Amino acid sequence: MELRKFINWAEKIGENTVVVVRFFLGAHKVEQQGYKSCMALLKLADKYSVKRLETACAKALSYTVRPSLKSVQAILKSGQDKLLESNSAQETPPETSQYGFTRGAEYYKRGNN
Repeated sequence: MELRKFINWAEKIGENTVVVVRFFLGAHKVEQQGYKSCMALLKLADKYSVKRLETACAKALSYTVRPSLKSVQAILKSGQDKLLESNSAQETPPETSQYGFTRGAEYYKRGNN
C-alpha cells in the first residue's frame, strides 16, 4: 500500500523523482526500509520546490544510476539544480547592437608583426 502511495506522490513531481523513489524502494532487502528515504526525499519539495526537486533528481541521476538522498540534498543545498536553468538561458545568442555591428576584441587586438 505504501509503495503505491510514494510512487503516486513522486509522479506528481516528475519522472526523474519517480526513478529515484523506485530506486530507494528497491535498494533494500525489505521494501519498508526505503520508506524513510522516500519520505525525506519527497518532503524536500516542501522546503525547496517541486521544480527544483525534479531538477536535482535529474542531476543526481546524470551522475550515477544509484543516487542517494544525501546527493539530492547536496545538489539542492548548493544550488547546483539552478545551474542547469541558467546554463540553458546563457545558450541564447547575444543581442546585436542597435547600430547593426559592434567591434569585438579581435578588432582591437594588436598584431605581433
